[in-house]
Amino acid sequence: MILALTGSSIDGSAYTDVVELARRSPAWFDDVVSAWSSYGLAVFAVLMAVGWWRARRAGAAAAVTALAVPVVVVAAYAVDLLLKLVVREVRPCRTLHRATLEACPARTDWSFPSNHAAIAAAAAVALFFVSRRLGAVAAVAAAAMAVSRVWVGVHYPHDVVAGIVVGGLVALVGMRVLGRWPEGLARRITATRLRPLLVP
Repeated sequence: MILALTGSSIDGSAYTDVVELARRSPAWFDDVVSAWSSYGLAVFAVLMAVGWWRARRAGAAAAVTALAVPVVVVAAYAVDLLLKLVVREVRPCRTLHRATLEACPARTDWSFPSNHAAIAAAAAVALFFVSRRLGAVAAVAAAAMAVSRVWVGVHYPHDVVAGIVVGGLVALVGMRVLGRWPEGLARRITATRLRPLLVP
């Protein structure tokens, strides 16, 4: 273990402050945050679908770029998951024994980095390559997702910050690499039965 023994010493007090604030907050607000924490990733799927639908009208190359978004999001998730297995940081709700809004995951469901934050950040960064407007909406949603994971008690603040960095970097590199060949990929795909994915 790398951070498992020191996770609480990094920002355990900040985590405790957030969790205590959540416990004192109105029940309706906690319910909204908990729902977003659990189901908010679906919003990013919707944004990716909207980006792809609009990109098809802009041309096959733009559609290829839009289709690359879910690919780099999956790649970011894979990298994040690998880091979890290497670091093996125990969840703060188990280490600090605090009552939390969300049930504490299993002990071997590691905390660092946050998968939710990585996925959200990857989607936001990748969507900027498709549409600045969609990317901006996704960025706000990603920040809300990161905060919500600490609010419900399943992550330290440094977990979500690391998740954002991992997801953002993987998406940035992935979109830049895939962005080198959109025209060539578009020509190949439009010559197959997958043509409807790129053109209306």
